[in-house]
Amino acid sequence: MELNNKNLLLIICGGISAYKNLDLIRNLKNLGMNIKVILSKSAKEFVTPLSIASLSKNKVYDNEFSLNNEIEMDHIALSRWADLVMVCPATANIISEISQGSAKDLITTVILASNKKVFLVPAMNSKMWENKINQQNVKKLKLAGYYFLGPDNGELACGELGIGKMSKIDEVVLMLKNYFTINNIDLKAIVTAGPTREYIDPVRYITNESSGKQGFEIAKKLRQVGFKTKLILGPSNIDAELEVDTKRVTTCDEMFNATQNSLPCDVLVMCAAVADFKFKKYQKKIKRKAQEMKIDIDENIDLLKYFSNLNQNRPKLVIGFAAETEDLLKNGKAKLLDKRCDWIIANDVSNKNLGFNSDSNKATIIYKNMEIENLPEQSKSSIASNIVYRILRQFDLNGKRDIN
Repeated sequence: MELNNKNLLLIICGGISAYKNLDLIRNLKNLGMNIKVILSKSAKEFVTPLSIASLSKNKVYDNEFSLNNEIEMDHIALSRWADLVMVCPATANIISEISQGSAKDLITTVILASNKKVFLVPAMNSKMWENKINQQNVKKLKLAGYYFLGPDNGELACGELGIGKMSKIDEVVLMLKNYFTINNIDLKAIVTAGPTREYIDPVRYITNESSGKQGFEIAKKLRQVGFKTKLILGPSNIDAELEVDTKRVTTCDEMFNATQNSLPCDVLVMCAAVADFKFKKYQKKIKRKAQEMKIDIDENIDLLKYFSNLNQNRPKLVIGFAAETEDLLKNGKAKLLDKRCDWIIANDVSNKNLGFNSDSNKATIIYKNMEIENLPEQSKSSIASNIVYRILRQFDLNGKRDIN
């Protein structure tokens, strides 16, 4: 069992989302996890120490230092006891304090003294999350190796809409399962994401609406659970380098070379929307004259088909994506058979609220044996967590690494 007898130090800070930890603790205890909790002073306005103690079956620690506790050096003992430290919800205030290396109370001292991975689950108003100072603090923590889960887009407690909503409890549980399933196992993953551009002349090119968000979320989750992950990213505004080792590319040929040079790997997730065709490039801008508009088209290499059919260095698990506008299952199954990959993840991009350029998605996983599994509409972060969970399940989770 992924969480049985694992130790979680849960730090609950003051925010309306603090009450969600009651469900989180209940779910984690049912999965066999040991939980100790530190409550900030403001968190007690939303949840009581008694309710937390009743659910966790453990002493609840106050954020203030006390003589009795510090005789036993709680700030060291707690951080060493834990297999993982999680701050949920992570407010703008605690993010600021951690980023500054504060050690003014038990929470900040435990985090500063910890030799374990620290996960932060943010929840705050969207303007607070997007504030430049807060984003500088987030960036600083990511560079220092802290992991962030969320926040999500949606309706906030204040009634506004935007990014800042705490990730769903199911996703937090799934993240913990993923982390403990495979942490410290030497596995390597490559993820391709985003669009490619094929230039016609120095100023014109053919591309598509892919933002790279889904592939980026998958790469981020794979790294969080212990994969040595390489993200090969087409033209995108995503600041991916903060989260994962990233190689930027532009064309299909560049993406092919980057993927080839990154092999071997255990898992290859080909999420990128790669252009099917390239052009004989004009060295000068084409003028607006009909006789100069003749364009020679060549077919690009089919990346998914090529890497699925390697005789040497074929990844143990090759996953392709199918962005469709009609006949999702029919086209997805046909692509699976044609490319000879292990899974196809099909999604309908005709819905402007899902898929390309959206923060949400829904997907259908088609496995090699033609079994089908539907992932309902949810954030791309949640979709990624579910995909990574299934990747981990595909590998033998009891220490073997046989996915046949």
